Formats: sequence, structure tokens, C-alpha cells
Amino acid sequence: MVFKDGEIVRGKPAREPPPQERSDGGAGLRGERARKEIDEMGVPHVDVTIRNPSEPERSWKGPFLVDTGAIDSLVPRPCLEAIGIEPEGQRVYELADGSEIEMDVAVARIEFMGEFVGGTITFGDADAEPLLGATALESVGVEIDPQSQHLKKLPAVRLKGFRTGRSSTC
Repeated sequence: MVFKDGEIVRGKPAREPPPQERSDGGAGLRGERARKEIDEMGVPHVDVTIRNPSEPERSWKGPFLVDTGAIDSLVPRPCLEAIGIEPEGQRVYELADGSEIEMDVAVARIEFMGEFVGGTITFGDADAEPLLGATALESVGVEIDPQSQHLKKLPAVRLKGFRTGRSSTC
């Protein structure tokens, strides 16, 4: 089960594909019909709070689609602007259909399942479904159980290559 953020969001295209190359693939649907079809497929959702890192009292909370095919997380632009998060740059993303799109990005505090991480947030259209990407999931030690399709917290966050007992030179 892998969903690409490109099937869910629109934005300023870096390279616009011809109309015949576009594909909804179920996840590109909007509104209530999209939510119903996604929920029927058993795709996990999780409540996430996005905080403005410079003003932590300003936050937005909503249900996010867990998207292991997306690196970064995505939030509708009006929700980010309402809590004072403004674009800090742009990044080009490859969509599921192979096309590329340039989108605004910023850094925010992402909180879910009792954990938090600072992460890259992509500004989606006003009607885009919020996505929780793989970086945020992995950073707090959460993965999707392949059989139950539920999120599960690992006993420890992976930190490969780390060795104890070494002194630092910083």
C-alpha cells in the first residue's frame, strides 16, 4: 500500500503532463467520495497537530492520511497561514504519474501519537487532504503494520551506526 502525494494535491506545476497522462487512481478524488473510497481501502489516518515553531501556542489539528509514499507531510495552505506559517522556500516533487510539481515548503512542529518532530511541511491546495509523510513517521519510531494496516509504535527509534562510550569533540 503506497500512495503518492501527487495523486492528492495540485499546485504550481514544474512540468505539466498532457491531460491523457493524468490519473486519479482513487486517491486523486476530492471531497466526501474520496474519503469514503480511501476509508474503505483501510488506509490509516491519525490525528496530527501542526504547531508554528516560533509561536507554539498557534496550532492546527486535523486527521491526516498516513502516506508512506510521501517523504514530506502536506497541509492545506489556509490551515498553515491561519497559524502564521509562511513559505520558506520551494521544492520540486515527483508525482505518482511521473510529472513534477513545484510547491511551497516550510518547517513546523508535527505532533502525533504522543510524540513530536520538526519536519518539512508542504503547502497544499485548500481542498487537499492532509498527509503525514514517511520522514515524520520514521523520526518518531512509528510504522504501519502490514497485516492490520494500523500504526504501531516501535519499542525504540532506530539509530543505526551509533556507538556508546565514545567521546565527542564538540
